Amino acid sequence: MNIYSDSSQSALKYFKNTKVNIQNLLVMTGDFNIRDNLWDLLYPHYSSQSDNLFIIADCFNLELSITTNQVPTRYPNNNQEINLVIDLMFLHFSSSKMDNHTIHSDWRLTSDHAPLTIVIPIMEEHIQTKKCTIVKNSDEEYTFVKELTKALRNINMSDITDIDHLDSIVTDFASLVENIWAKYSKIINIMVHSKSWWNVNCSRDLDKYRTFKHLEDWKQFKKTVKNTKHTFFDLKIQEISNKRQGPWKLMNWVHKHKLPAVKYNS
Repeated sequence: MNIYSDSSQSALKYFKNTKVNIQNLLVMTGDFNIRDNLWDLLYPHYSSQSDNLFIIADCFNLELSITTNQVPTRYPNNNQEINLVIDLMFLHFSSSKMDNHTIHSDWRLTSDHAPLTIVIPIMEEHIQTKKCTIVKNSDEEYTFVKELTKALRNINMSDITDIDHLDSIVTDFASLVENIWAKYSKIINIMVHSKSWWNVNCSRDLDKYRTFKHLEDWKQFKKTVKNTKHTFFDLKIQEISNKRQGPWKLMNWVHKHKLPAVKYNS
């Protein structure tokens, strides 16, 4: 979060008097227009405005960052004024890999403020590109549910006398689910354009068109896609509405999926 607080400390007064709900704030920085010997070693005084600043920072679970180089952050164009340290940075508590920042006085060019930088480490992330799935309303789904139901009925649960026995039954059931899932699921690639509404009917009509290349088959495929999408999104919209999540939740979902505007009935 970047903040500019003028000489009247309007920004600090706003944060102090207004309940601002900002979660998981990592960095707060900006020109706070406060001189204090806590961050400016050449300034001998303490400012009462610092108390408000630290109260606000504490509300966001932030603490003052220590710069790696003790140089001014503001360089007035008027030679009669002295250089100041009024640009600060606050970082999230208990961050061992992110505990200081650097002031770059040589990067300011024509500006009277020096840029502040910090290195934020980004953890290596594994991006899943494949997943196992069973197509909804497919023969595989029907057989999977049927076989799993039969396996569940065959589990002997009549003599659960202790925790160990219960753990054994739960472990056996988990193994059954895993084995039956592996039997009927298939591995697919996760792509940007993967469609959650696609079903076995779409695949069937597309395969038919690709096999025979008939115009009528193409028209039938497009018709199937249109009907499938309408059914899927109507159900999703109804689901969100029934959960009383409100119009904003609904419109956010519509915008995310690039759908035309819908009418929401409260």
